[in-house]
Amino acid sequence: MAAAPSAVLAPAPARAARFADLPVLGVAVVWGASYLAAKGITTAQTVVAVLVLRFAIVLPVLAVAGRKKLRALSAAQWRGATLLGLVLSGIFLLETYGVVHTSATNAGLIISLTMIFTPLAEAAVTRAAPSRGFLAAAGLSVLGVVLLTQGGGFTAPSLGDLLMLLAALARTAHVLFMARIKAVQDADALSLTTVQLGAAVAVFAVLAAVPGTGAPPWSVAAGFGAGEWAGLLFLSVFCTLFAFAVQMWAVRRTSPSRVSLLLGTEPLWAAAVGIAVGGERLGALGLLGGVLVLAGTAWGRRAAGQDRTV
Repeated sequence: MAAAPSAVLAPAPARAARFADLPVLGVAVVWGASYLAAKGITTAQTVVAVLVLRFAIVLPVLAVAGRKKLRALSAAQWRGATLLGLVLSGIFLLETYGVVHTSATNAGLIISLTMIFTPLAEAAVTRAAPSRGFLAAAGLSVLGVVLLTQGGGFTAPSLGDLLMLLAALARTAHVLFMARIKAVQDADALSLTTVQLGAAVAVFAVLAAVPGTGAPPWSVAAGFGAGEWAGLLFLSVFCTLFAFAVQMWAVRRTSPSRVSLLLGTEPLWAAAVGIAVGGERLGALGLLGGVLVLAGTAWGRRAAGQDRTV
């Protein structure tokens, strides 16, 4: 009976953190579902057009919402954010081409290697050796990816698998650039995101104008039916606007570590949606590989966190 009042009088920050968990988990779910959604509306000939459409829809909303702080950005912040946007465009191109050529399940699990690659790259830059526990977790994740891509027997990984691996490396570079470009570290998050997406859309628009890069965006949009438009709006509204808004809201009510932990469940949801909704099958080796990837990235995240506190 004595414990009951303590639950009622729990500190406000703790209650706020628990309240923030569900929306953040919702972001992880929609991000996990984004691979199947992108696969459903994209072909190898429409990747660039779909990327133009996806981000052109949300960019004006972000620009209007953050117009005052956008004007307050310094020239150095604009340059830094634009550079990050160029890297971001490469990430989206690799991810979207990758998911076209592999399963949504594989895409979501392979991209989770970013959580392993980033601390390894950070250790290389700072010349601080990672712990044995983290190296073991990295090895487990790599073994998991090998098994994951061999669900139908031991063959060469698909083009999509390799592209998703490159996308994970590009995500790692993006994180390191964000940490090392001093000008953007104090920039408003909404403004930084808007400039990055603007630079990425500019890259996609230029590519769309190059002959041989596929159908133009307006032609792809005209050929979309209700299902394709629903998928595009899901990617634009939920996977971009909703996700950004929730992160901005949640980080003020909980810790970055707690947000990161919840968002780290993204590959689990990618696999669940791919199997349950997309009808994808991993096979025995692929299933074992997926489990090892999830276990390795979770172990690696904990080991990296412990390394930082030492």
